[in-house]
Amino acid sequence: TLGTQTDYRDGEAQTDPYSPEYILRSSSVPEVLTLATLTWGRGLPAGQAEMEIIDRIREKCAWEAALPPTDNPSNVAKRLKMMEDMERKEWAYREEEIDKLQKVQLEVFKKLLQRQEENQNKRDAMRLYKQWQNHQKAKEEKIKKIQHDCALMLRKLIAKRKNFMGKLERRDIIKEYNDFSSQVYAPLSRIGFYPDKSADYYAVKNFYLNTFPGLCELEGSVQDSVSQLKIKAPIPKCTTTKTGYIKRSGRLEAVLAQVHQ
Repeated sequence: TLGTQTDYRDGEAQTDPYSPEYILRSSSVPEVLTLATLTWGRGLPAGQAEMEIIDRIREKCAWEAALPPTDNPSNVAKRLKMMEDMERKEWAYREEEIDKLQKVQLEVFKKLLQRQEENQNKRDAMRLYKQWQNHQKAKEEKIKKIQHDCALMLRKLIAKRKNFMGKLERRDIIKEYNDFSSQVYAPLSRIGFYPDKSADYYAVKNFYLNTFPGLCELEGSVQDSVSQLKIKAPIPKCTTTKTGYIKRSGRLEAVLAQVHQ
């Protein structure tokens, strides 16, 4: 199926290309040996940079073939001048490569710094948001406490205002029965009313538990093993071993008994 072909395709099982051994003739130097430093995954398959290296190697081989022989002083001077020019070109090329590498490293450093700054900004924003949440929570709690204290003080002031002269007032029965929150409908226990004073009205009264004859009859129906307890005397602990040696716990109990006496 398509899924099986995708999971087990040839590209997943392909290994590195095989490079067989070779023997060179004394008079031949193949051009492919100039690329012996390139391996699969490190320069191969060749890209734009590798193609530039191959072109430079070919130019250098052509330049070496065009060098004049060293048979007379004029050719030697010309050869030295050509070598100096080539050396300058090599140094200029190396400086250009170093500049490219430095630019690439600088771009990488810029991206890393930007990513680090973004992460730091996110952490700072999260920390500020948490602090703001804590302050808002503390503010809400403080506001609730102020509102609770305000309502409490207002109730106290209203109660004082009702009887600001401190005089006794007669009971208004009509007003109390008209107000469903008065003491008539909802009396308070602090003024002497206990709503559970008749709680045992619906309690079940048993003859065998509440009367003396019932208790006697219940006691007569119970077996003797329930009323007569049998207590077994504890077996004393053996403080000596089979060889006659006194254990440490036995010595400690003897010392404690002596101290107690």
